[in-house]
Amino acid sequence: MIINLTQHPATAEQRQDGVIDPAAAAKATIVAALTFDSLPAQADILARAKTLAYEAEKYCRPQGQDAMRQVMIGGAPYLMGALEAALRTRGLIPVYAFSQRESVEEVQADGSVRKVAIFRHSGFVAASPR
Repeated sequence: MIINLTQHPATAEQRQDGVIDPAAAAKATIVAALTFDSLPAQADILARAKTLAYEAEKYCRPQGQDAMRQVMIGGAPYLMGALEAALRTRGLIPVYAFSQRESVEEVQADGSVRKVAIFRHSGFVAASPR
C-alpha cells in the first residue's frame, strides 16, 4: 500500500495499484504544506518537508502494516529533495507516479480539431537513493 502525499486525489488506476488517500484533515495539512504562495527560504522548505514526513509517518504507522512504507510524492521540484530525505529519516520510501501520455485528436462539429492529452497511470518509480 502507498500513502498519497500529493495535492491531488489518487486516480482510480492509482487506487487499484494500492494508493490510499489520507483522511480529510490530514489531506488539508498536506495540501497547505505543499502550497507555496511566495518565494520560500531554505528553512521554510526544510520545515515543510518535516511536516509532510510527519503526516506520512503518522498515517502509515498506526496502520500496523510494514507494506505501507511507500509514500507517493509530487509537487514543487525545489521541495522534493528535502521531502525525500525527510521521509527516509522516518524509514519511509518516497516514490513518484509514472504516467504514459496519449494524444487524441477530436474533430469538432465546426471542422476544427481539438487535441486532448490523456495521462494513464503506469506504475511507480522509487526516488533515487542519496
